[in-house]
Amino acid sequence: MAKLLSFSDESRAALERGMNALADAVRVTIGPRGRNVVLEKSFGAPDIINDGDTIAKEIELEDPFENIGAKLIQQVASKTKDKAGDGTTTATVLAQAMVEEGLRNTAAGASPIELRRGMEAAVEHVVKGLAERSQAVSGDAIRQVATVSAGGDEEVGQMVKEAMDKVSVDGVITVEESKSLATELDVTEGMAFDRGYSSPYFVTDGDRQICEFDNALLLLTDRKVSAVADLVPVLEAVQQSGSPLVVLAEEVDGEALATLVVNKNRGVLQVAAVRAPSFGERRKAALADIAILTGGTVISEDRAMTLEKVTLADLGRARRITISKESTTIVAGEESRDAVTERVASIRRELDNTESEYDREKLTERIAKLAGGVAVIKVGAPTETELKNRKLRIEDALNATRAAVEEGIVAGGGSTLLQLAGTLDSVAAELQGDQRTGVEIVQRALSAPLKQIAINAGANGDIVVEQVQRSGQGFNAVSGNYEDLLQAGILDAAKVVRLGLQDAVSIASLLITTEVVVADKPEPAAPPAAGGDPMGGMGGMGGMGGMGMPGMM
Repeated sequence: MAKLLSFSDESRAALERGMNALADAVRVTIGPRGRNVVLEKSFGAPDIINDGDTIAKEIELEDPFENIGAKLIQQVASKTKDKAGDGTTTATVLAQAMVEEGLRNTAAGASPIELRRGMEAAVEHVVKGLAERSQAVSGDAIRQVATVSAGGDEEVGQMVKEAMDKVSVDGVITVEESKSLATELDVTEGMAFDRGYSSPYFVTDGDRQICEFDNALLLLTDRKVSAVADLVPVLEAVQQSGSPLVVLAEEVDGEALATLVVNKNRGVLQVAAVRAPSFGERRKAALADIAILTGGTVISEDRAMTLEKVTLADLGRARRITISKESTTIVAGEESRDAVTERVASIRRELDNTESEYDREKLTERIAKLAGGVAVIKVGAPTETELKNRKLRIEDALNATRAAVEEGIVAGGGSTLLQLAGTLDSVAAELQGDQRTGVEIVQRALSAPLKQIAINAGANGDIVVEQVQRSGQGFNAVSGNYEDLLQAGILDAAKVVRLGLQDAVSIASLLITTEVVVADKPEPAAPPAAGGDPMGGMGGMGGMGGMGMPGMM
């Protein structure tokens, strides 16, 4: 395919136009008074969205060079979303401000490379300042962070807090569409996996079609159990203990399964059999996780262990176990908490070292199951458009709260960035020439998020920035007051702010150091079909004389 080339100031100007087109569409959504953006769809009703990343992904520009600029700034939103889960609009606003200042200086003759070095020095200083100012999440902070991230929606903030209280920070919290108009929280306590009972004869509650035991023992093995002789010793020991027993194996069938069913139906034993979750090496890992959770031992051929020699000490213990046709949920006691904490830390180290997205997903799932539960926020709304927008807000709120737990919280509303801008004077004083100018570019850009939040709230952005700088307090865009935002509960996750700033500088420094842009040359449009009589090309048919037939009078 042929290429188009653009050079020097002309190329940078085209990139800036594209960047501004996208950033101007995204920036109107920032803050609690942010506006919505309507996105036309190729089919169906349009979407009304308040999520920066979603808006950015929808924008395509006609000019190929401008479109590249839009795609570059789109990367800011996308990267921040991937790593922090929130803060995409803040990152976009910061990047736009830095590019605008940077290109103005390069047009005036500044060295792009020196500007970039100064910008990087400034960001390094601000990131350290963020770490120093951040506070650990405590008390009601999770609800406050979630509320701010959801655009001031108190109901969402409270629901996210309840979900995290129930399943812990490491637990699985998912967002689904509800079949009703209400938004609800559904929590499953304990470790759940998608394997049910091996026979319906194990059911203890006929109405609910489930098998449920309290204070049950668990026999865990990665072997297939078919011979009843393998189970006789452990069945005798369990019968004497008087506790229910659940056999969790690769598979239980044949005479072994028949024996368990007969003993259960005769009332000799409270017993059930369940297939172990997953396959292959993942099955072994899942069984090991269950063993840690319940304090049991996996009877494995890899460890030269046999079922005939199993004792009660090898069995796991569950406070409650619920088995349906398709799933099993294990709720463990408190005695395994320390072992579970160690196991979670070990899986986290494995997670940090893996590159595979699939492996990361499975490891995260294991952590969540060990941590104690699954919560589902079922989102309801009167219309499909409102439902989609609300779902995006809740996902942002969840991501922001997780980030807050990781790196702490800072005052929100753009006030922390503005306060840290004042600390860059010392960095600028140590540098000379264009590097100092690079620091000043970042310093001026740090006021952009607060300024835009104020504009979206109907205030004068410049006046608000000046007032916040002078008073040392933040601007509450909901009430219009100047106050201590930490005390007011207007909080940002430090991780979200940090990643937004770093991603913004990364893209901005690339844009201002660009000298040539290469784009695909658009394919020429197909010529329109010839006008006039569609039969015009068959003039020989006039009176059919062209076919040697006499004309009709």
